[in-house]
Formats: sequence, structure tokens, C-alpha cells
Amino acid sequence: MDDLTKLLAIEEIKQVKARYFRTMDTKDWDGYAEVFAPDAVMDMRSEGSRDGVARDEMVTTGNRAIAEFVKAAIDTVTTVHHGHMPEVTFTSDMTADVIWAMEDKLRWPEGSPISTLHGYGHYHETYRLVDGAWKIQTLRLTRLRIDAV
Repeated sequence: MDDLTKLLAIEEIKQVKARYFRTMDTKDWDGYAEVFAPDAVMDMRSEGSRDGVARDEMVTTGNRAIAEFVKAAIDTVTTVHHGHMPEVTFTSDMTADVIWAMEDKLRWPEGSPISTLHGYGHYHETYRLVDGAWKIQTLRLTRLRIDAV
């Protein structure tokens, strides 16, 4: 892969991640599913158990299933997600490993067991070209800190 092709691919990957955050925060679940490869895998075990879902059950496969999983977790939550400073390593002409620094703020509806969360950490992802478009193939979130009330 020549340097110009790499730069264009990095920009395309950055656009995919921007859509990931926007569609999640605006609750556009169809658009959210589209940023993932059809057979993508999301690993959210670092988030711990949630609403009766055991920690080891927080690995989800398939772009539509991922969208449904995230929708069930945050559809009623006001969220703001930011990703910064991508570290992109191409593993082939069609695949890349990317680490994103991240920050998120979440506010639950009144009466919820938690009211707010402010988190910091990293997304560890792989991307793959699918029909000429970069898609998220795998996603794993790690947290450095969570401030919750």
C-alpha cells in the first residue's frame, strides 16, 4: 500500500468512526449497524454485567445484533461520545488495527439506578474493506476511569 493510499484509507476509517459516534448518540440504529462489517464482533466484557446480562454474554456477533445490543443498553440514555488520536496500523491492503482514545458522558432518565457516567479509555478495533468501504470488524472497549453518580 503506497503512502497516498494509506492516507486516504486512514481518512475513510476516521469517517467511519465519526459515523459510529454520531449514529450511537442520535440513536440512528440502522446507520449504527452499517458502520460494522456484517460478521463484526463487539466485546463489551470490560463494562461488567448489565441488567441481568452476564459479563461473559457481552460479546455480540453481527452488525444488526450489535446495534440491537447497544440499543437495549442506551436507547433511553442521553449520550455524548468522543474519539481522538487514532493509531492506525495496516495489517494488509484490506485490514487495519486501530486504537482510539475515547471519552463518553451518559445521563440516564430520572429514577434509574445510576444518573450519570463520565468515562475515559480506549477502543481497540480492527477494520476491514467490505465491498470497497471500510467497516469495523472487531471492537473492544477498555476503560481507564469511570466517574459515576
